[in-house]
Amino acid sequence: MPPTAELKPRARILLKTLVERYIHDGQPVGSRTLARHAGLDLSPASIRNIMSDLEEGGFITSPHTSAGRIPTPRGYRLFVDSLLTVKPLGDPDRNQIEAALRSNSPASDPQRIITTAATLLSELTQFASIIAVSRRREPNFRQIEFLRLSDARVLLIIITEEGDVQNRILFTDRPYSQEQLTRAASHFNKHYAGLTFEAVRPRLQQELSGLRADISSLMALAVEVGNETLNAAAQQYVVSGESNLLHTPDLSYNMERMRELFRLFEHRTELMQLLNLGHHASGIQMFIGAEAGVASLDECSVVAAPYAVNGEVIGTLSVIGPTRMAYERIIPIVDITSRLLSSALSHP
Repeated sequence: MPPTAELKPRARILLKTLVERYIHDGQPVGSRTLARHAGLDLSPASIRNIMSDLEEGGFITSPHTSAGRIPTPRGYRLFVDSLLTVKPLGDPDRNQIEAALRSNSPASDPQRIITTAATLLSELTQFASIIAVSRRREPNFRQIEFLRLSDARVLLIIITEEGDVQNRILFTDRPYSQEQLTRAASHFNKHYAGLTFEAVRPRLQQELSGLRADISSLMALAVEVGNETLNAAAQQYVVSGESNLLHTPDLSYNMERMRELFRLFEHRTELMQLLNLGHHASGIQMFIGAEAGVASLDECSVVAAPYAVNGEVIGTLSVIGPTRMAYERIIPIVDITSRLLSSALSHP
């Protein structure tokens, strides 16, 4: 099978038709259906041969109980990247989003307008929506402490300049006495207090050779874990419409997978990892199935877009639904909502 970019025009048209029919009907698509809708003057035998090539290339697959085919994640990826025709969002939906966001004043309560945006996304798409909110800057730490738990475990206590306290367990490659831990914390606080962990990193790299070997690796580990901890703590998120997924046939048939999906909404680390995928993008990002890197989303697609305040990106909004979603409608909803949310937050 040729690479994706070298698929012949007839194969691309048949794949586009197959994906569109499957999204619309929810049923495996056979050669007769393709013959009726593809607009190609091909014999049934020719269509079957092209379908066989597409299946061999990993773009479509045959469910065990049907002679028809359905798209694979690779087929969906080609479809959304180069075959999809996105429909402009209708005026009623756009006006609904704009009116709802404008009716909430971000000057007094920006969280309220973000919550409104999440609710709108879930209502308009009938899927789950998540909006991540980042602090405008990474917090500085005021003090750290190390507490020995066992030979291989050390509790890292971080106190930020705002007074927030975060605890994380470090797994070390050697045992440390409490005296060594106290000495390491004292050195750290004396030289680096008031900085972000990101700012500490290059300074520590330069000074590691001058530190005692027994604490240098511990301090390097503290910087890495501390940076991850405060970055995660600096982010919040709003989830709306997760119950919609219970009524989505493509997902609700597998209750174990559904439980995993709901656990994801409660698991901060994995959820923030997912939301960060679209944070640095300039526009719409889509993650289909395993592309998201989260096992519970293997049968889902994520459509995400960043939003900004006065040109500075501060978070990401996303819609999570089954891979069989109406991408031509979901994409403009996410795109317009991100733009209108940015405008509402920037111009109270």
